[in-house]
Amino acid sequence: MQCTLRYTSHALKDLEQLDKKMTKRILDKLDWFVAQVQPLSFAKKLKNSDLGTYRFRVGDYRILFDIEENTSKVSILMILRIKHRKEAYGL
Repeated sequence: MQCTLRYTSHALKDLEQLDKKMTKRILDKLDWFVAQVQPLSFAKKLKNSDLGTYRFRVGDYRILFDIEENTSKVSILMILRIKHRKEAYGL
C-alpha cells in the first residue's frame, strides 16, 4: 500500500516548536512508517479521542493522525498534531 502524508497547520506549528534534532527524528520516522507495506501495523488505534483516530509513537512524542482516504492502493494519512506524550491526549 502506498501512503502519502499531509500535515495540518497545527501539526506544522508543533514541528516548528521542537528542536531540530527531534524534528528530524520525527520526520525520518514518519518516512520510515509510510515506506512499510502495512504502516498501520505500527499505529495504535485511539479510544475516545476527540483528535485523531490513530497515533504513532516516536520516543516521548505522539503523532496523532486520521486516515483521510483509504483505498486498496493508496492511503492519505492526515497528521493532525505532534505533541509530547504528557500533552497529546488532553487536546
